[in-house]
Amino acid sequence: NGAICIQPCSPSFHGETSFVCEDRKWQMLSDACASLDVQALFQVRMLLCTYFGLCFNFFQRQTLLPSKHFGAGNHSCQADFSCIIPDILSSPAIPGNIADIVELLKKISLRLSENVTRGKMQSYSRIANHILNSSIISNWAFVKDRNAGSILLDSVNLFAGKLLLRNGSESIQEPFIATKGYSIHRNTSARSFDFSMEFNSTGNITGHVVIPEEELLRLPRASKAISVAFPTLGAILETNQPDPALVNGMVLSVSLPEELQSILLTFEKLNKLGQAGAQCVGWHSAERRWDPGACAVRAHSASAVVCECAPRRRTYRSFSILTAPATPRSPLLHCLTRVGLGLSILSLLLCLLIEALVWHHVTKTEITYMRHFCLVNIAASLLVADVLFILAAIVHNTALNYQLCVAATFFLHFFYLALFFWMFTLGLLILYGLLLIFFKITRSVFLAAAFSIGYGCPLVISVLTVAITEPKNGYLRSGACWLNWYETKALLAFVVPALSIIVMNLIVVVVVVVKTGRSSFGEGCKSQDLSSMIRVCKNVALLTPLLGLTWGFGLATIIDSRSLAFHVVFALLNAFQGFFILLFGTLLDRK
Repeated sequence: NGAICIQPCSPSFHGETSFVCEDRKWQMLSDACASLDVQALFQVRMLLCTYFGLCFNFFQRQTLLPSKHFGAGNHSCQADFSCIIPDILSSPAIPGNIADIVELLKKISLRLSENVTRGKMQSYSRIANHILNSSIISNWAFVKDRNAGSILLDSVNLFAGKLLLRNGSESIQEPFIATKGYSIHRNTSARSFDFSMEFNSTGNITGHVVIPEEELLRLPRASKAISVAFPTLGAILETNQPDPALVNGMVLSVSLPEELQSILLTFEKLNKLGQAGAQCVGWHSAERRWDPGACAVRAHSASAVVCECAPRRRTYRSFSILTAPATPRSPLLHCLTRVGLGLSILSLLLCLLIEALVWHHVTKTEITYMRHFCLVNIAASLLVADVLFILAAIVHNTALNYQLCVAATFFLHFFYLALFFWMFTLGLLILYGLLLIFFKITRSVFLAAAFSIGYGCPLVISVLTVAITEPKNGYLRSGACWLNWYETKALLAFVVPALSIIVMNLIVVVVVVVKTGRSSFGEGCKSQDLSSMIRVCKNVALLTPLLGLTWGFGLATIIDSRSLAFHVVFALLNAFQGFFILLFGTLLDRK
């Protein structure tokens, strides 16, 4: 399971195909087989063309394009690169070709986006439309670069933003991409863009962009407003997002003057069944994720959603709506998490304060010293991890810089691992006290071993994780300051040690139950059996939070991620872990 197999393409294609083993079957992971050659399609030369007296950007023939396209008199190809369209439209929209076309469009946007005429925009739209066709959207799931959809969106936005308007307006329509532009100024009445586009051959899907009059009054001079609509791009961006929410409307991009601070967008829902709440979102171009902070819902019906959005040239230029999250996002779950974390932090502070006050009274023997030493480090690690959990959420929600998010994730990873490894150390100490009664360990040896396990192992794992995955931009997941899963499986550096320690500590609890219950059950009267059962239950209740067994309920949320009950139980047990440590580790300790 998890093994990777790479195979070459058939002779008529170049590239390779990757497969991953899942449940004893080979599943396609990525397909880079392509028949196009971007380098052949795009060879830009800036030459002084004396024949025309102008400087043109043009494509030079390498392997695919007939020489007739590059004659000195072929002004049309040089002006709008229409000569490459037949080769692209005749190529199959397989994952490898999709990746190459995205790269081609990116290069055109970066190098040929000056003075974008109607002809250029039409050619560009025809190329983009070829890989946005609803019939081939499933092929995007196997494109090797998981950010290809985001790159395409950025490229189109950059190119369309340079569109020249003839007579104050422009409109270019393809089945799966449409561009409209208007000239606007402060004396203009509210300007709107209306889009109606065919989608999946089931009818039209509409979108509406409105620039309010009060916003137009901010304009100091005549400007242009351009909008691009994509009915299928939402599904492409969705395939690369760990967030299970579905894009349920077309993606609308806008290029507006910086003076405009707010616009109104109306999205018709693609799926009108069900009454699940909708969320207005903007595409964060730097973090490549949908961000709810860019928009607010102004009106919501069964068929459409009206959003008020704040376009920002460097951050938010594309918007849509999300609905029907697969993972439950109830107010109860958020409330439990917040209250539990707050109570956990206060409980852990109180636990450490009590331990400091009574330290000399409860650590007179070696075994009690070792037990309380582990307890203090468990409480300290969980306290720091809880605080970092809140800080990481703040860092993400306020869209602070990437390096800060990496730092927050590293320390969060380290201290959560430290929590588990100190719980593992406590489990080993319990086994030592039960099974090795006549074997004595000195305090110095214990401290050296405990620090090596409790902090040394987490440090090694955390450093290796960031060192291996960060150079490939695979350390962080999209949408949160936490370890990546979909691209690099960095999250395994937390899950594997945590689950292994939970299993080991579960064995410790079983040993404790057997040792404390074996000597009394069945040997006396019923009252003695009841006393032994109570003692066993008390030991289990005491050790469950101290050894981190409550984290085992996380498996239930993986098995059935849609169950609100599992998520509530997991949130209750783990958000309140600090309180349980205070209760069972300190307050119920007679000493």
